[in-house]
Amino acid sequence: MVGVLLQTGTFFGVSFDEPVVQLAMAAALGLFLGLEREWSDKPAGIRTFSLTSLLGAVFTIVATETPYGSLLLAVGGLFVISQTLLIGALGLLPDRSPASLSLTTAVSLFVSYGVGVLVASGFVLEGVTVAILSSTLLVLKRELHGIAGGLSREELQSAIEFAILAFVVYPLLPVGVLEVGPVPFEPRIAWLMVVTVAGIGIVNYALVRTYGGRGIAVTGFFGGLASSAAVVGAMLDHVQQEAEAVQYGVAAVLLANAAMALRNLGIAVAFTVSAGSVLYDVVAPLGVLVVGSFLVAWLIADWDQQVDMEFASPFSLRNALAFGSVFLFILAGSTVAQATFGTAGLYVSALVSGLVSSAGVTTSAVLLFRSGTIDSPETVVAILLATGASVLVKVGLSTAGPRRFARDVTLWSSVLLGLSGLVAVAVVVWP
Repeated sequence: MVGVLLQTGTFFGVSFDEPVVQLAMAAALGLFLGLEREWSDKPAGIRTFSLTSLLGAVFTIVATETPYGSLLLAVGGLFVISQTLLIGALGLLPDRSPASLSLTTAVSLFVSYGVGVLVASGFVLEGVTVAILSSTLLVLKRELHGIAGGLSREELQSAIEFAILAFVVYPLLPVGVLEVGPVPFEPRIAWLMVVTVAGIGIVNYALVRTYGGRGIAVTGFFGGLASSAAVVGAMLDHVQQEAEAVQYGVAAVLLANAAMALRNLGIAVAFTVSAGSVLYDVVAPLGVLVVGSFLVAWLIADWDQQVDMEFASPFSLRNALAFGSVFLFILAGSTVAQATFGTAGLYVSALVSGLVSSAGVTTSAVLLFRSGTIDSPETVVAILLATGASVLVKVGLSTAGPRRFARDVTLWSSVLLGLSGLVAVAVVVWP
């Protein structure tokens, strides 16, 4: 809602182009940025941050009306820099506490000035985005330091490799659709999908490492986003050692399914927005699977019960290339199957490939949809078949555990897949 208001450039009928509105918003965003610094008892708080952002907005507005606008903005920037240097110098005095020296506060002040400049320049959405991201980084100080300080050498190497693939390789890829034999291929979009899946794994790996063992929601859901197979494996070990933990294990597997379905839903929607035709039909069936899994997990298990899980680092150059290879194989196989055997070939390929990687099938189907090779209903069915196949894999793995565990996983997975299938028929077949 906020994004829509910012993009339309109005708020309750008042235009963001009005200088008064820009000044008020700049001051409000600066105050928002200063909240965490004030709470942390830093040298600069909400008043300083709000005034700094307001200063940036004032200088920008005045600069647009004078021939020396750039000079005026530079003077404002130098003033803010001098203030940040002063904060740092005060922290070095003998009678000052170590908390007085805050490079983060100094940089945040300069960011606050930039937010004011952005808002007064008409980049309201960008200014709000910078303010929110900056405030989030300030609030998550402890968590970020904990993650960074606890990284192993292997994890640090994985993070560097991911950054190279995401921010170096991606811009070098050609833009647009290429014909690779019979397969229409968008290199940048395809690579972005691979990076997105890897990024989801990395974020949730960090969450599980930080908050793992604190309940079923973290263990099952976030663990499922990092590695759903690892969740099933951990639950098998857990229920074999503690018979009373069966319901907890079932709930964790269902939440892993919910995470997998939500990831596929996110890929399907996010990467079709830019194509001009969003796959809305996939929302209801996958939404039933996600919401239903959460509801059943909440009803059958104690969410406060804890279990620790061990994950290997979800990203490495080898893993990324392996996923990319599987993805390209699925894309080529789906294209050939669809061209040779029609829609039935596409569906069989999606079902079989989903046993290996539902994310790979989802990304392949979305690329085929973006290129116009398959229509929306075919894309939705292919994604749902791959998602269902992934659920069935977990059902199969659960048979290695106690009979009650395998029975309940099979029962609830079948019920949820059945409900999702009925919704899919209602949405896709009989709209």
